Amino acid sequence: MRIRRIFAAVIATAALAGLGLTGAASAATPAQGALSVVTPSECKQGGGTPAINEEGNYCKGGTLDGEQVD
Repeated sequence: MRIRRIFAAVIATAALAGLGLTGAASAATPAQGALSVVTPSECKQGGGTPAINEEGNYCKGGTLDGEQVD
């Protein structure tokens, strides 16, 4: 009986450690609204359209919406 409790505690600890690692990975990605410079091809790959001829040269739409295009 005691071994089962210890085993359950080990499994719970491992599961929580795994959740902590996934949280750290998502924290490493830039936050929404944090502007960066992307290439026109990166903008297109993210589903957007590079608006190079407009003021500011931004990516419109997709996952990189609002990012500056270089």
